[in-house]
Amino acid sequence: MAKTKEGSKQIANNRKAFHDYFVEERFEAGISLHGTEVKSLRAGTVNLKDAFCSIKNGEIFAQSMHISPYEKGNIFNRDPMRPKKLLMHKREIARLYGKVKQDGYAIIPLALYFKGPWVKVELGLCKGKKSHDKRDSEKGKDARREIDRTLKEHNR
Repeated sequence: MAKTKEGSKQIANNRKAFHDYFVEERFEAGISLHGTEVKSLRAGTVNLKDAFCSIKNGEIFAQSMHISPYEKGNIFNRDPMRPKKLLMHKREIARLYGKVKQDGYAIIPLALYFKGPWVKVELGLCKGKKSHDKRDSEKGKDARREIDRTLKEHNR
């Protein structure tokens, strides 16, 4: 868990989302959790890899966000794959709903972090990448890596 600049503590990051989607906008949302889930998050046992968000009846839920059961939680543990309710303003949810109804948009959890005593989720309004877009971004990363490598060698 790394410290970030705002004094918040990073729990998990969804690197796969940046590979599969173009992130157009970012939002911060609270998340409704039970006690053993928070303890499990403090231990860092969460997987955001295949997570996505859905909107039903004016409420937004995180689906497929796996929070492993707390080891000492016994009967108080919840289902690790249960939908987790996200806490946002109604206007923000309505705006996101309008965007998601457009073609190719999705709401993806990008990061999970502690902000003071609260657990927050960074959501991204994302548009799916095509396979040629993924190849282009890989080429760009390789080129940047090669430039950095040659600059490092020349500065010795």
